[in-house]
Amino acid sequence: MKQIDKSALDNWEKYKEDISRSTPVDLSMSHAEREKHRIYLEAHPLEWIKFFFPGYAKYEFADFQKRGIRRVLSHEEWFEVFSWSRELAKSTITMFCVMFVTLTGKKKNVVLTSNSKDNAVRLLAPYRANLESNGRIIAYYGKQSTLGAWTEDEFVTKPGVAFRAIGAGQSPRGSRNEAIRPDVLLVDDFDTDEDCKNPDIIQKRWEWWENALYPTRSISEPTLIIFCGNLIAKDCCVARAGEIADHWDIINIRDKNGLSTWPEKNTEEDIDRVLSKISTKAAQGEYFNNPISEGEVFQTISYGKVPPLSKFKFLVIYGDPAPGESKSKRGKSFKSVWLLGGLADKLYVIKGFLDKATNAEFIEWYVKLLDFCASKSSVPVYCYMENNKLQDPFFQQVFQPLVRKVRREQGIQLYIHGDEDKKTEKATRIEANLEPINREGNMIFNEAEKDNPHMKELDDQFKLFTMTLKYPADGPDSIEGGKRIIDRKLRELQPPAKIPRKVQRDKNKYRL
Repeated sequence: MKQIDKSALDNWEKYKEDISRSTPVDLSMSHAEREKHRIYLEAHPLEWIKFFFPGYAKYEFADFQKRGIRRVLSHEEWFEVFSWSRELAKSTITMFCVMFVTLTGKKKNVVLTSNSKDNAVRLLAPYRANLESNGRIIAYYGKQSTLGAWTEDEFVTKPGVAFRAIGAGQSPRGSRNEAIRPDVLLVDDFDTDEDCKNPDIIQKRWEWWENALYPTRSISEPTLIIFCGNLIAKDCCVARAGEIADHWDIINIRDKNGLSTWPEKNTEEDIDRVLSKISTKAAQGEYFNNPISEGEVFQTISYGKVPPLSKFKFLVIYGDPAPGESKSKRGKSFKSVWLLGGLADKLYVIKGFLDKATNAEFIEWYVKLLDFCASKSSVPVYCYMENNKLQDPFFQQVFQPLVRKVRREQGIQLYIHGDEDKKTEKATRIEANLEPINREGNMIFNEAEKDNPHMKELDDQFKLFTMTLKYPADGPDSIEGGKRIIDRKLRELQPPAKIPRKVQRDKNKYRL
C-alpha cells in the first residue's frame, strides 16, 4: 500500500471513530423502550436529526433550515433547489433529509452526482461513514454495512437501500436497485467557476442531467430531487434547475436587513471578519448568491490628477440621502455626498463620502467638503440633495432643520437646494449619462483619493454596477445627479448666441 493510500485509510478510520464516539447508545434501554423512542423520533424529524447526528447538528437550526427540512420530508414527489450561502449547511441538511427517508424505508435508491466522480465520492463519504459507524443508527435500525459490495462509490445497505456516486457525464445506466429505479437524485457542486466561463460546457452538463440522469427515475413512482449549489454565474445549472423546481430556496449569509441568517452559528463579528478579507465581487458571489461580472457596464475607472480648484467656474456638492439612520455596514443603502467639477468636457470626481451614516453625519459631510473647498480656492460651490416628491417631506422636516442647526452652531453658510428634477429609472439614467463619458475617459476619479475607503467603495459600486442593480449604486446615482447640475449650470453660463443684424432685418416682417 502506498503511503498516501495508507494515510487516507488512517484518516477514514479516525473519521469513523469520531462518529462512533459522538453517538453513544444507552445500553440500559430495553428493545421495547428503544422502539417506542424510535417511533417518537420519526414523528418529530428535527429531534430525530439531533439525536442521530449530534456531531453534525451542533448548532440550533435556523428558521430557513427548519422550513427546508419540512418541505423535503413532507413530499414524496418533490424537486428542491437549495441555493444557500456558504456556511449555511446545505449539503449537511440534505444528508439529514436523505438519511431520514432511507432509514425509515420511504426511499430505496439514492444517486448522488457532482461535477466529477471524485467530488461525488467525497460528498457520499459522510453517508457511508455514518451507516458504518454511527452507534445510534445501528442500535435503532440495525447493522447497515454489508460484506463485499461496499465501496466508496457504490454500496447497498442490509435493509436494501442503494447508494451510488457518479460524476457529471458518466453513464448512470445500471442504477437500478433490483426493480427499483432511483427515487432520490442528489446534485451537489454541479457547477464550477471555470466551467461557468464556457456556455458550451454548461449546456452540455445540463443536457446530461436532462437526457441521462433525470430519466433514470420512475415515471409512476415518486422521486425526491435536490440540487445544492449557489448562484455562481447568471447561467449555470443551479439557475436552470431553480427555474423548474417545486421550490427554489435562495438564502444569503445575511438577510435583507443586513443581519446573519443563522446567528446561532455565524455571528455578525465573524461574518464581518471573513468578508473583510475578500473583494466585494467575491463576497457577493460566494455569500449573497449575486454573481456579478466586474465591469459589465463600467469596464474601467480612470484616475487622474485634478486641476487646481481655482480653474473651475464653479463646483457642485451633490448628496443622495439613503433612508434610515442605521450605521450598520450590513444594510443595503449608502448615504452619498460628492464634490464634483466640470472642465473641458471632463467630469472630475474630486472628493466625497459614501457610507452608512446618520442624517446628522450626512449633513456634516457637506460641511467638511465646503471647508475643503474654502481651503483651496474661492470658487463658488453649489450644494444639492436629491429630493423627489416622496423624499420632499423628509427633506423639509428633517434635513432642512439639521442644515439650519449647522448654520447656527458652526457659523457656516450652508444652503442645500433640493434637486426636484423628474428622473427616469435609476439604472437606465446612470448608464445613459455616465457610461459614455467614462468609456471616453472623461470621468476622472481623483488619484489623490484612491486609497480613501469612500473612494474605494465608489469604485466598487461603479465596477459592480448592473442594470438589475444587484449591488448598491447610491454612489453612481449621486455622481449622475451632480453631473446633471453641472451640465445645466454650464449651459446657463454660456452667453446668448448673437443673431447677425442682416438675419434680423430679413426676418422682420414689419421692415419695409
